[in-house]
Amino acid sequence: MPIQILPPQLANQIAAGEVVERPASVVKELVENSLDAGATRIDVEIEKGGARLIRIRDNGCGIPRAELSMALARHATSKIASLDDLEAIASLGFRGEALASISSVSRLTLTSRTADQQEAWQAYAEGRDMEVTVKPAAHPVGTSLEVLDLFYNTPARRKFMRTEKTEFTHIDEVIRRIALARFDVAISLTHNGKLVRQYRGVTQEAQRERRLGAICGTAFMQHALRIEWQHDDLSLHGWVADPAGTRQVTDLQYCYVNGRMMRDKLINHAIRQAYQAQPGDDLQPAYVLYLDIDPHQVDVNVHPAKHEVRFHQSRLVHDFIWQGVMSVLQASRQAELPGTAVAEEPAAQWQPENRQAAGSNHFAQPAAAPRSRDASSDRSRSEHTGGGGGGAGWQHKEPAYRPREGAAYQQLIKTAAETPPVSAPARKLAHQVAPQTVPLPAHTQSFGRVLSVLRERYALLERGTELQLLSLAVASRWLKQAQLQPGDDGLKPQPLLIPVRLKIAEDEQGVVETRAALLKEMGIELQREGQHVTLRAVPLPLRTQNLQILIPDLLGYLARQQEVSASALAQWLARREDAEEPHWNHSQAIALLAELERLCPQLLKSPPSGLLQTIEIESAINALKHE
Repeated sequence: MPIQILPPQLANQIAAGEVVERPASVVKELVENSLDAGATRIDVEIEKGGARLIRIRDNGCGIPRAELSMALARHATSKIASLDDLEAIASLGFRGEALASISSVSRLTLTSRTADQQEAWQAYAEGRDMEVTVKPAAHPVGTSLEVLDLFYNTPARRKFMRTEKTEFTHIDEVIRRIALARFDVAISLTHNGKLVRQYRGVTQEAQRERRLGAICGTAFMQHALRIEWQHDDLSLHGWVADPAGTRQVTDLQYCYVNGRMMRDKLINHAIRQAYQAQPGDDLQPAYVLYLDIDPHQVDVNVHPAKHEVRFHQSRLVHDFIWQGVMSVLQASRQAELPGTAVAEEPAAQWQPENRQAAGSNHFAQPAAAPRSRDASSDRSRSEHTGGGGGGAGWQHKEPAYRPREGAAYQQLIKTAAETPPVSAPARKLAHQVAPQTVPLPAHTQSFGRVLSVLRERYALLERGTELQLLSLAVASRWLKQAQLQPGDDGLKPQPLLIPVRLKIAEDEQGVVETRAALLKEMGIELQREGQHVTLRAVPLPLRTQNLQILIPDLLGYLARQQEVSASALAQWLARREDAEEPHWNHSQAIALLAELERLCPQLLKSPPSGLLQTIEIESAINALKHE
């Protein structure tokens, strides 16, 4: 047979063999596309286990009419454009194969509408050359994908599908995993016209735990230990079951890397090793864990279904996860045995001798001539036993031991070991603030120790012999202002996954050209198109803002100003009120103050008005004194 180019439909069907394993694979790919589109509500309808119908509806940003035909083409995507984008993927999908592959083995209909369009449009591919037909349709803002008769034209693939109940069980599990990844998104699942699952979007911590209990069951929640662990750009949070709970909860292991569902062998090995160090036979870990890592330090393009990743510093990640889970299990064990005395050499509990296969532990090597530590690192390490912050970053690729981190972790282990036993109700606190009779020397150059967060807006600080109340909202504004100062090289623009197109007023249209140099210095990339502007990039501190509101307000502000400097613009952006009041927890308050001390050391000597307020405690002490 001579060498020839495969027809598009056959090429897509071959690609479907990697992407579309079963109906659950289709649901995963389409729901992840909805999440990438910014959807806050996703409705999934299934018939006959997905063999007859899979319908996904969302309220995301939608697809413009001009791009609908391209959306069904192979290797068409809006999520990456260059090799640099591939090296730091922040979206769930990026290859542009899903829709083309699914449409080649089913009857797929794509209906979408953007906020700028007055009507919706529908696209479907048919024929040997997969030609796309587009016609008008009725649809709210968002996207619907309808997959009919999966594998109808590939009988061999359809023959390997399991029973309707089995296939729907796999779909239900995919929805459970996605619901655990995005607590803020409302998801419903319907099978054969019957509502089976309904997960409401939540934001507050108490609501998150209720949704976790609805997904994982009450048995897991009764034995769940909260974990918060951090080191440089690595962050691990979530829940693990205590050793007693692992006997009651089976087959409950959910892990996510930067929000992506994972079944990674390295992560599972680190968690299993932490459980094997606990007393008991044949403990099977149960956990829901979220690992956040610099996207440049992880490669997600190593598995056809993206179930596995490759870490550039795998040993560092392995030891980090092992140490984090180990610390939580150790704290739980001490809480269950209140009468047990603390050993004189607690390090032996933290460093078992069965690590020859993985090598020595990067996080617990002995310190050699430790240097003085900065205030932000000391506070985060001494007060928050979930891990050390600050320090160097991911730019240091060498595997060699660094004395500063070793000394910090030695201090961390010592602090955790000296923590007195806690009562049973407190055993779910994975990070405990260890009492210290003598503050670390660097605390004299910091805001002090964070004791608590009041009303989710104020941090209660212990600074020397004084108690002070700090406004976290004011601190956040000063920090944002410091982060938005462009410096000599300007702010680095961060490309948006989906550019934002906005219509602007006539008197603001000229600002894009007249203030182009200032906008470029601030890391804001705007492209004018008649009465519209397209936002393509913003600096990192603005990524969490509602850009559809911020950018018109920014252009209006610039149009009203005769002269404006980069510093004045940074101050305006920092002090602009957000639509929603932010809420802080204890760990977020510590991280905020650490960054504030690093970037704004002048605030320590002369705090601005509205930032700090000293609490009068002498009168309260005198009232408690007895003659």
